[in-house]
Amino acid sequence: MSLRLIGPDPRLGRLVHHVALCPKDLDQSLRFYRAGIGLEVLLDEVIRDDWQALFGARSNRLRSLFLGDPKRPDAGIVELVAFDAGVEAAPGLARPSTGFFLISFLVDVDATLARLASLGLDAGLRVLATRFGAKIAV
Repeated sequence: MSLRLIGPDPRLGRLVHHVALCPKDLDQSLRFYRAGIGLEVLLDEVIRDDWQALFGARSNRLRSLFLGDPKRPDAGIVELVAFDAGVEAAPGLARPSTGFFLISFLVDVDATLARLASLGLDAGLRVLATRFGAKIAV
């Protein structure tokens, strides 16, 4: 997965309600998104439904955690999904390919990078400046 942190830019709209991810390590992902990015748990539920028919999942029980900013309900949500029976591992890709590409957050880039560094979660991040003056950590 690639992460892109973008400083404020009024031209960027918010039309996505949420994006769902199936992390390899739920606890590590929670640490990253909560302590690193600064999101809060908005919902934490175990849901039983026909996930096998809907998604071809191995089980019909999953844990869903919605992470976001309760002060900014229009900012979108990251959902972490953990199926009881697990999921197939995705191939590790080093460059863009078909499928999931990245999630972008509008944050204070410097403060967020400092938090990620203090957690040891900053390996491989680079900071770029766009021609529009935005700062991006990739």
